Amino acid sequence: MVFFDLPTETRHQRKCYTDFRKALLDDGFDMFQFSIYMRHCMSAESADVHRNRVKSFLPEEGKVGILRITDKQFSEMEIFDCCKKKTLEKPVQQLELF
Repeated sequence: MVFFDLPTETRHQRKCYTDFRKALLDDGFDMFQFSIYMRHCMSAESADVHRNRVKSFLPEEGKVGILRITDKQFSEMEIFDCCKKKTLEKPVQQLELF
């Protein structure tokens, strides 16, 4: 999971925000909520690769957090929408070709 709070006051800051968001999407992340993006990885090694990739395109300003959680921890998350419990979709199985 990648969490971020980036400034968007100037044209340059908005471009940095957009470039960062696009880089996350290009790397296979999906938006979970505004400024929270997730990507399912099949192994710790794969998660390390993507964590390092995110670090490589960090914006100049703002705050970015990266959190790695297990499938078990993710499956225990409870999500509510207007006080109604929502069921979580299972992560999509991804194939990794070597």
